[in-house]
Amino acid sequence: MNPIEARKEDHIRLCLDEDVQALSVRTGFDRYVFVHQALPELDLADIDTSTPFLGRMLSAPLMISSMTGGPELGKSINRNLAIAVQRRGVALALGSQRIGIERPESMVSFQVRDVAPDILLIGNLGAVQLNYGFDVATCRQIADSIGANALYLHLNPLQEVVQAGGNTNFRGLLAKIGAVCQELGLPVLVKEVGNGLAPDTAVRLATVGVSALDVAGAGGTSWARIEGQRAPDPLARNLGDVFRDWGLPTSEALRLCRAELPTTPLVASGGIRTGVDIAKAIALGADLTAMALPFLKAATETPEQVEAVIDRLVTELKVTMFCLGCRTITDLRHTNRLREVG
Repeated sequence: MNPIEARKEDHIRLCLDEDVQALSVRTGFDRYVFVHQALPELDLADIDTSTPFLGRMLSAPLMISSMTGGPELGKSINRNLAIAVQRRGVALALGSQRIGIERPESMVSFQVRDVAPDILLIGNLGAVQLNYGFDVATCRQIADSIGANALYLHLNPLQEVVQAGGNTNFRGLLAKIGAVCQELGLPVLVKEVGNGLAPDTAVRLATVGVSALDVAGAGGTSWARIEGQRAPDPLARNLGDVFRDWGLPTSEALRLCRAELPTTPLVASGGIRTGVDIAKAIALGADLTAMALPFLKAATETPEQVEAVIDRLVTELKVTMFCLGCRTITDLRHTNRLREVG
């Protein structure tokens, strides 16, 4: 099996079977509580979770975030996700498509437009690959091959360090990211992978033309832990343990980035697990929330199982909004009923 395919299969197996989440660091959402509204003056049936993002109207501020692609299991996962997203009207970001460039026969595992013609679909590439032979033309090929509406460039320096044979030359990437933003012809989003975007980094990225930023903070899945579990040598395994909890918690990354970038679209991901978490993220300044691990097991089964997870999250979000007296996502974004208690 190709090394990248083997790595992707390892990632799926470890996420399904092992504890790969941060151990002691938390997202920080537990430091916030909502002040309950006992007299919401609303009918639950009137709650509207729809929201715009990148010029598209979504049924809820939710995106299923990047997971996989390449192996046959990755193809099945992506299609199950896409079918569910098409039915429920949220957004979908695919896993890294590097394998589709290096092994063109693998690109089919990312092609889901036949089952999801209307969704907001976001392609994905590690930004560091711009230092390893990939360029704007490659990014365009990645986006065009799947009919993407936008492209994620992910930043994962810690993961690459712990990963066996990882790509660790991150020198000069900001200018190359800027070139992709200027020349691709599609919105470019940049995200971390679970260690958080600090506000100074976010400002630099916004300055070169990034359309939206995903803060992807600490408190959820730890890619250092995952790569440490895969590592063949003790030193790398130790790094995975030492840096399992490295990063800026999601809520803090979101709060700080929003303070520095009041108008830039922000996605909150990293340890979001419930509709209450979604509501807290929106109230702290997120335009959209994203999660991957909560959908993975369902995606290995059927689209209906994925839909059930979406439905649970949206129901939890609606109940939260009802108990705050917020009829719309705009109301939630401007609520004064969020309190920091920890």
